[in-house]
Amino acid sequence: MEWMWNYVVWSILFSLMPLAWHLRKNSYRRSKLPPGPRGWPVIGNIFDLGTLPHRSLAALKQKYGPVVWLNLGPVKTMVILSAGAAEELFKNHDLSFVDRFNNDVMKANDYNKSSMALGIYSPYWRTLRRICTAELFSNKRLNETVLVRQKCVDEMLSWIEKEIEESATGEIEVKKFMFPAIFNLIGNLTLSQDLTHPNSKMASEFYTALSGFSVCLSSPNISDLFPWLRWLDLQGLRRRTDRELKKAMQIISGFVSERVKQRQHREGRATEHKDFLDVVLDYEGNGKDEPAKLSHHQITIFLMEMFIAGTETTSATIEWAMCELLRNPESMKKIKAELGKVVGVNKGLEESDINNLPYLQAIVKESLRLHASVPLALPRKAVQDTNFMGYNIPKNTQVLVNVWAIGRDEESWEDALSFRPERFLESSTEYKGQNYQFIPFGAGRRMCPGLPLGHRVLPLILGSLLHHFDWKLCESVSGEINIDMRETVGISARKVVPLRAVPKRMAA
Repeated sequence: MEWMWNYVVWSILFSLMPLAWHLRKNSYRRSKLPPGPRGWPVIGNIFDLGTLPHRSLAALKQKYGPVVWLNLGPVKTMVILSAGAAEELFKNHDLSFVDRFNNDVMKANDYNKSSMALGIYSPYWRTLRRICTAELFSNKRLNETVLVRQKCVDEMLSWIEKEIEESATGEIEVKKFMFPAIFNLIGNLTLSQDLTHPNSKMASEFYTALSGFSVCLSSPNISDLFPWLRWLDLQGLRRRTDRELKKAMQIISGFVSERVKQRQHREGRATEHKDFLDVVLDYEGNGKDEPAKLSHHQITIFLMEMFIAGTETTSATIEWAMCELLRNPESMKKIKAELGKVVGVNKGLEESDINNLPYLQAIVKESLRLHASVPLALPRKAVQDTNFMGYNIPKNTQVLVNVWAIGRDEESWEDALSFRPERFLESSTEYKGQNYQFIPFGAGRRMCPGLPLGHRVLPLILGSLLHHFDWKLCESVSGEINIDMRETVGISARKVVPLRAVPKRMAA
């Protein structure tokens, strides 16, 4: 008899689908929602996302315009695809869309509740943002840590030199050195200590856990389409996210526990230097809606986000920039000439040189334009019903800003798909949130707080690699056609096939 009841239930559901679709379509017409492709009953437009959502969504602009409406299962979604729509969002409606939209996997280990990146706009979020901005990314703090960053970059160059000596072909995997170098740099800035080297087990475990987390974030999840099935976790994504996050959190939690023990041993004795972790451990709220103290779990996630945001996006951007330069020999010649003229052949690149290297800065910008490290900015959520560009956007709507599409929009950029750093020498366009055709770090209140650090670190690392070594593809590989430029998307847009190239030490 059970099969018969199942048959009856499913028959009723399927018979009601056309009516539900008709009512939904008419309701949307009345509510003046943005245009968008017609979706399937129940699942909506989930198939319109494709395997690379930033590319699939960008293609919708030609037919539907700069603001597109989708139904991703039960999730109402507005997609921003142009600089004009982004400007309207961030300049005139920032507070209306200031919260984060969290899917099921983002709630693993209560991550979203303690997160600054994924947390709701609240006194707790503002506390984390203020600590982060004042104690890690302010100009004062960054100026104090110039030598720390230089040391970490010099170590990276030494790692590469050693690898060249031990390699039969001289070929290296660029990412293998980027990730641990930046992981080490963040460790020095937050914990005042070296953490790793290229073959470090800890760095490998953290990178593996982070990659697993990325896969979970970018995978379509039945639990988001059918919330009533969430408890079953049919694809196992929630369990996998729990597992990968725990691995990463255990690494960071170990640093926090070790520091707490050190502080207990020296209790009563003044310390000469307080780093970022000390500041977070010492934090006491002012009693006005702020947390009195931050728990061990909150501190672990707060600290871990510094590593996630810094390592993943920075290393990906450097790798894409190297690919573009190897595919564009003329650009490579120009930057080598600029480095030789400004820095000279007998000394290494220093952070103080960067202001005198406009072409290097232009290369970084052009790489970020073509290869936005986070192609779809972390989703926002409407906190109230809002009239946006003549459309009535309901409360709780998910908002996706397609940074990748905006950076390649032919309405904003001439010869938009070509790598041409010169375009930034001819304009004052910056990525600091006021030029809405170029927002790789976001804009508005939720703009990436690490922009000041990225602004210094990206040209320092890239310039050091280019000034210290001559780069070429392996002899068996030649020309543009043989560099695989396919991407995969998780926390950031990474290359499917990591870049391998041959660095040769520059003669003094």
